Amino acid sequence: MNRDKRRAIFERLREANPQPTTELNYSTPFELLIAVILSAQATDRGVNKATGPLFRDANTPGAILALGEDGLRDYIRTIGLFNSKAKNIIATCEALVASHDGVVPHDRKALEALPGVGRKTANVVLNTAFGEPTMAVDTHIFRVANRTGIAKGKTVRAVEDRLMRQVPKEFLQDAHHWLILHGRYTCLARRPRCGACPLYDLCEFPERHRYADGGSE
Repeated sequence: MNRDKRRAIFERLREANPQPTTELNYSTPFELLIAVILSAQATDRGVNKATGPLFRDANTPGAILALGEDGLRDYIRTIGLFNSKAKNIIATCEALVASHDGVVPHDRKALEALPGVGRKTANVVLNTAFGEPTMAVDTHIFRVANRTGIAKGKTVRAVEDRLMRQVPKEFLQDAHHWLILHGRYTCLARRPRCGACPLYDLCEFPERHRYADGGSE
């Protein structure tokens, strides 16, 4: 894909959604960190349903530590892998209190040192909470980047690196959210809604003509 076509794609995404953001509900960097940890193999809607009551009762590391692992499980048991997530969240809260005065660090290395926090989670926090132009490549972004031709790669990290190099700088801050939302609602995994896609004429997906009538996943 050439530079002009890539720029045109992001211009259209920006025109359709000038201020994209996460669909996870949060009001502080800590709440976002916890929500992102919980979102692994879970829907944002399911996470929001659990974190609503949780954050009303406990939205700081100290407050969640006061709940204890068993108490935390009661709030998040509707979310997949809730046992391991509860364990990681308690350990993360302990680390935040012990090493960061209870404050979420604005630093990739420190974030990735927290239990249950990998590169993707760190990228989400850096981008959404702290305004860093990072690219948190999930299954949606991986699919959209490869399918459209925006940034092809065989691994998540390869796609991340290519996006960081090839997305025009003026779009980098919001590109993460545009691509996730596009993959979530238009460029679906099993049956992409190509007929309803604003990027149809710019997309390099060889099969897009088969799905030009839209359809649903």
